[in-house]
Amino acid sequence: MNIEKLAPLAEKLFAEIRTLSCDGIGVTRDAYGSGESAAADYLRTFALGEGLCVCTDAAANLQFSLPGTASDAPAIWIGSHLDSVPQGGNFDGLAGIVAGLLCLIAQRQSAQHGSFPLKVVAFRGEESAWFGKAYLGSSAMLGKLSSQDLSRPHRASGEPLATCMHLAGADVDTLRTGRPLFDKAQMRAYLELHIEQGPVMTARGLPLCVVSGIRGNFRHNRVVCIGEAGHSGAIPRWLRHDTVFAVSDLIARLDVRWSALLEMGRDLVVTVGVISTDAAEHSISRIPGSVAFSFELRSNDRDTLDDFYQVFREECHAVSAARGVRFEFDDRVEAAPATMSREVRETLARACTQRAVPFDLIPSGAGHDAALFANAGIPCGMLFIRNEHGSHNPREAMALNDFMLGVRALADAASELARA
Repeated sequence: MNIEKLAPLAEKLFAEIRTLSCDGIGVTRDAYGSGESAAADYLRTFALGEGLCVCTDAAANLQFSLPGTASDAPAIWIGSHLDSVPQGGNFDGLAGIVAGLLCLIAQRQSAQHGSFPLKVVAFRGEESAWFGKAYLGSSAMLGKLSSQDLSRPHRASGEPLATCMHLAGADVDTLRTGRPLFDKAQMRAYLELHIEQGPVMTARGLPLCVVSGIRGNFRHNRVVCIGEAGHSGAIPRWLRHDTVFAVSDLIARLDVRWSALLEMGRDLVVTVGVISTDAAEHSISRIPGSVAFSFELRSNDRDTLDDFYQVFREECHAVSAARGVRFEFDDRVEAAPATMSREVRETLARACTQRAVPFDLIPSGAGHDAALFANAGIPCGMLFIRNEHGSHNPREAMALNDFMLGVRALADAASELARA
């Protein structure tokens, strides 16, 4: 397959979808919203123009295949997600879909098919930014989208997920049954190409890396610390129930405990990504009576997640007692850590080695749809592409040459797995 000649087509797809979803700062492809749906419509039209078959499942995920491919045939799947964070970058998720489509187009042009056909999937709603939960489309595909999930409100409109999915063309009644949307036997292996979302590959001069595993996470989208508002000049420290100082105390305590776990060699990252007083009532001269914040843990080890979550609740209790406040928690959202298949990792590594492309094996700190399929018992593998300036921001910078090296390795790996 002559993948390299498809580079101009890749450049065109990235440029046109960027324009389609530009928000004036970065790109916004909101999950089950207008931006994501516009990108989906564009890709559907493009794929049909290339002679590919396109279908949509009950979660409005797009699936692409070659003409004549049986819908229930075991296949090698390549996929990633359509959505972005607000004012995000253009390559997060989209690169994996474009890579899969290029592999499919090259296969159609060469007529070189393996024992297993190739399918490409574009997932809806992978980012947690919109409804407070990640992996919406892939969870639905596996029958793991709950009624509680379907009632989650959109971050801006407040509309429940079920309504937004319906408006985007999903069959919500089918999703409410909790049945998987496909038979896992149809997925011989799942491959995902994705930009690295940290600085490691750029720092080490590596265009490609094979992913060893994906960190899981525990999240509270909203925790509220409740104390007592008061005049900033009239209440001494010992009589205050100051929520800003309480939350600051909590974060400082957690930082000490986090550092101790790292010294023990355990994998963990802790983030408070959102923190705010109430804009309707806060004032320079007012002791804040409430503070809302988010809380997230990520680790490649479930025991570490469990242990540090217990630390978090213990420290909340200690701060409550020390400062005369209380904490209220929304439901905890979880995503399990995942290990990529050894067979698929080795296949991707061979694909890089045979093309003399420098690479290494690294873990993913960010979550990906591949984690769900790996934990469902499907052989999974991921390939990272070097990306400057990090991710979840408009400055994502993936070189087209690096991308095409990744597409070539992905196609080689898919072909080898199809022959196995």
